Amino acid sequence: MLETGGVVIYPTDTIYAIGCDIKANKSIEEIAKYKGLNPTNPDMSLIFHDMSQLSRYTVIRDNVIFKLLKRNLPGPFTFIVQANNQIPKLFKNKKKTVGIRIPDNKIVLELVKELDRPIITTSIHDPDAVIEYTTDPELIYEKFRDFADIIIDGGYGKNEASTVVDCTSGEIKIIRQGLGILEF
Repeated sequence: MLETGGVVIYPTDTIYAIGCDIKANKSIEEIAKYKGLNPTNPDMSLIFHDMSQLSRYTVIRDNVIFKLLKRNLPGPFTFIVQANNQIPKLFKNKKKTVGIRIPDNKIVLELVKELDRPIITTSIHDPDAVIEYTTDPELIYEKFRDFADIIIDGGYGKNEASTVVDCTSGEIKIIRQGLGILEF
C-alpha cells in the first residue's frame, strides 16, 4: 500500500501516527491538508529503520549529536537535524532541517525496512478537547477509516507524544518534553 501512495495509520512507541511513502507527493499533501498544515511545506517528520538509512537523508557531522542519536534511538524521540540535499527534492522547497524518528516499535520499523526508504509521519490527534490522542485501535478505525487506506492494529497505544529535540543550533534544546527522557 505504501509503494502505491497509500495512507497508513500505524502504532509507534508513543502514539499512533499517520503517514505515507516519502515519494507519494499527493498523499503528503492530503495528510497535510487533513491536519491543517501547509501542503507545500508540511511540518512532518520522517521515520527511518536505522541509523544507516538515516544517513542517506541527513547531515550529522557533529560527534556529540551522533552519539546522542545512537544513545537514544530507537526510542520515543523526534530529533530535528540538518537535512541533506535529498530532503528539498522530496518536499519541493528549501527545507534545510528535518524531524527524524526511529521508534522502538517493530511494526513501523518493519514497514520502513520493507519499503526501503523512510515514511512521512505525523501524529493523529483526537478532535475531542479532553483527549489529545486516541489510543484504542478500534476507535482510530472508526474515526479515520474514510481517510486512511490501511489502519494497523498494534494494540493500545500510549497517550504521550515523543520528546522533540532540536539539534540544529549548536546547542541541544528540548522543544517538547514527551515520553522520552533524553540520555546525554
